[in-house]
Amino acid sequence: MENKTINKASAARHFDAVGVENRPMVGGLNRGWYWLMAICVAGLAIYAWATHRSAAPVRVAPAVPVSAIAAKSGDLNIYLNQIGTVTPFATVTVRGRVAGQIMQIDFTEGQMVEANQLLMTIDPRPYQAQMVQYEGQLARDQATLANARITLERYRALFSQGVIARQDLDNQQALYAQAQGSIENDQGLIDGVKVNLTYCRVVSPIRGRIGLRQVDLGNDVQATDPLVVITQLQPISVIFSVPEDNIGEIVRAMIGGRQVPVQAWDRDMSKQIASGFLLTFDNQIDQTTGTIKLRAQFDNAGDVLFPNQFVNAKLLVKTLNNPVLIPTAAVQRSQQGSYVYVVQADKTVVRRTVMISATQGDVTAIGRGIANGDVVVTDGLDRLLPGSTVAVRMVSAPTAAATPGPI
Repeated sequence: MENKTINKASAARHFDAVGVENRPMVGGLNRGWYWLMAICVAGLAIYAWATHRSAAPVRVAPAVPVSAIAAKSGDLNIYLNQIGTVTPFATVTVRGRVAGQIMQIDFTEGQMVEANQLLMTIDPRPYQAQMVQYEGQLARDQATLANARITLERYRALFSQGVIARQDLDNQQALYAQAQGSIENDQGLIDGVKVNLTYCRVVSPIRGRIGLRQVDLGNDVQATDPLVVITQLQPISVIFSVPEDNIGEIVRAMIGGRQVPVQAWDRDMSKQIASGFLLTFDNQIDQTTGTIKLRAQFDNAGDVLFPNQFVNAKLLVKTLNNPVLIPTAAVQRSQQGSYVYVVQADKTVVRRTVMISATQGDVTAIGRGIANGDVVVTDGLDRLLPGSTVAVRMVSAPTAAATPGPI
């Protein structure tokens, strides 16, 4: 009995000891469960937030609107473009070559006249009177010559018979020669009057357009007075200068007598006026400017070129055969060189470095970097970066052969 009592007491004490010792542990376990549940709740919240964020629509950068064109192969004409002056081949100031009164005017100001066409008539009557006078003098001197010839023949016969002295024969010989000189003098005077009578008829020396007359009907003119100016318009020329560095290629272009085409454009390069060819170039370089003068000839059938008019002369120096051509606006430049933006099949752009062979106005020939058919961006380049998505609007290509502008 005593042992049982002792065991119960010990068990009670043990129970109390265990209960007392385990109470703090029960509280610690409860706090651990609280933290674990909080972490789980936070994880679930983060997962739900991430799931919601991933399910939201993703913003995509809008496509950049650009204009583009397909690169094409073709010939490119290379021109030298310089300011030129329309210069006639002949400009003649018709002057009076005899003195007299203007009796008749046979032209209208501004009309086209032909060579040797009558323009004016100067009073011929004073010269006609001189002609009568000199012809009468000639007839008298001809009679004197005939008498001197007969006397000379007689003196020769008498001298051969010893009737007259040698001095008499020589004197008659001199008189005969003097009569011959008088005849020649008279003939010269008559020829001079004939020339003056011809000058009384003022004719055009060339074919061209006649200007405003400088004398009127009834005016008295002197031998050097200007009467009217005539300018040849068909054909006509344009004189322009090119740098001395281009002389070599111009000479090569003219080898074998080939005609080098030259175009005349208006002042703002918006319209071609006429087409011609290079006629010749000067024989020396202007040292003050380092240029040489060239003359181009134009038929000017419609009188579209006018003397002293300023035009843009375009000289074709060479032709590039079948390069890849793109608009000049597509070419961008940086410190690393020239480049273009090429549109790819997925509507994104790639930056591609190119080598330029030549540029003629709005058209550029590409030597390397672009293939025939590549689509290059020509407008909207300032908003592009490599890889940008684009909305492409295709445009038509300019004509290389007709594009104005200097090289």
